Amino acid sequence: MAYDERLARFRQAHLNPFNKAPEQQEHPDGGTPAPGGPSPPMALTHPIAARRPDPSPGDPEGALDLGLAEDHFSRPVGLILASDVQQLCQAIEECKRAILALPEHSERQKDAVVRLIHLRLKLQELKDPGEDEPNIRVVLEHRFYKEKSKSVKQTCDKCSTIIWGLIQTWYTCTGCYYRCHSKCLPLVSKPCVRAKVSHQAEYQLSICPESGLDSQDYRCAECRAPVSLRGVPSEARQCDYTGLYYCSSCHWNDLAVVPARAIHNWDFEPRKVSRCSMRYLALMVSRPVLKLREINPLLFNYVEELVEIRKLRQDILLMKPYFITCKEAMEARLLLQLQDRQHFVENDEMYSLQDLIDIEAGRLSCSLTEIHTLFAKHIKLDCERCQAKGFVCELCKEGDVLFPFDSHTSVCTDCSAVFHRDCYYDNSTTCPKCARLSLRKQSLFQDSGTEAEP
Repeated sequence: MAYDERLARFRQAHLNPFNKAPEQQEHPDGGTPAPGGPSPPMALTHPIAARRPDPSPGDPEGALDLGLAEDHFSRPVGLILASDVQQLCQAIEECKRAILALPEHSERQKDAVVRLIHLRLKLQELKDPGEDEPNIRVVLEHRFYKEKSKSVKQTCDKCSTIIWGLIQTWYTCTGCYYRCHSKCLPLVSKPCVRAKVSHQAEYQLSICPESGLDSQDYRCAECRAPVSLRGVPSEARQCDYTGLYYCSSCHWNDLAVVPARAIHNWDFEPRKVSRCSMRYLALMVSRPVLKLREINPLLFNYVEELVEIRKLRQDILLMKPYFITCKEAMEARLLLQLQDRQHFVENDEMYSLQDLIDIEAGRLSCSLTEIHTLFAKHIKLDCERCQAKGFVCELCKEGDVLFPFDSHTSVCTDCSAVFHRDCYYDNSTTCPKCARLSLRKQSLFQDSGTEAEP
């Protein structure tokens, strides 16, 4: 028999038994003799076959060799082994049975698990659409972009399985960071959370408003899959933000700070929330939508840090007119020090959830104090134009130049004149500047009346 023919018969018998003819029988000595010919010589024996005997029909360890030899993954030239989906499915099933039959925690079982993983990856590679997918896909207001990263391991938000970037095509929504396989894109049923944030930027401010599984008809609040507290057919998991119950595919036990607990109880312990709630809270965390004076005004009586932050914000609002009219401050872009918290230079009432988290952690007080010091230094020391806009106390006419954001001053609510606090309260009469303005208005009125007489 020719050398090439004997080599082909040997590979067919040892490396891909799914293509083995039914009439072929295993040789007692471990070889596969050709019809009418001698067994292959030792020089042609495969290295793996030389170390282990041929598999027997009932041998679980031998079943691991079904389509699992090294040549199966290295793709030798001219040899196609377990190359279609059906053959790979057969090899996977054989490997599963072998894993169950092998002793637990044995080295052979661990090797079998590794081989099973490789086979499944190979099967997924054949099923994956490949690199011909478009770079941008729009589904239910999601704007999906094809990812180029191959080394990062992610989890598909649709099928809850691992995304193997080396061999699979996957997409990420630029709005809510929803990740899924390319093959899962047509199955996406959850609209983009960013659209909800744009249309309805407000929090649920009731603490875990639970209504019970019966109000949900014992179904997941999102995908409507059957759920129960006993875990049959699927475990019901409660979202601490919405108070609703979700299945394990829609609720991954993600942790997030719940706004209602932070505002009403000053409680920032992360709670378990659903995937949809987690994305919504992540997109809303920096939005200034919390007006604490209306939601919970008593909070300022118990949290000293909030009082300090409010005073700093009020001072910054008083400094803002100086910077708007100062050329040097505009060139230095001092107000950009607060570009991450733009609402701090617009009002002193609105807070974001991130502001409250940073206040509780002590970070916001330190950073805002540094910015306040930098702004005051520019106005009172560095810039002559800003210094010229200071005030002299008209009640005592003594002391240094005063500014409205100084801690020892008081500001007239009518004319915005600045006085020493002690002087202002000791002389509880009319503000000198207000009196002067009143006299000027009266004199102008009298002058206009005399000119109108014939």
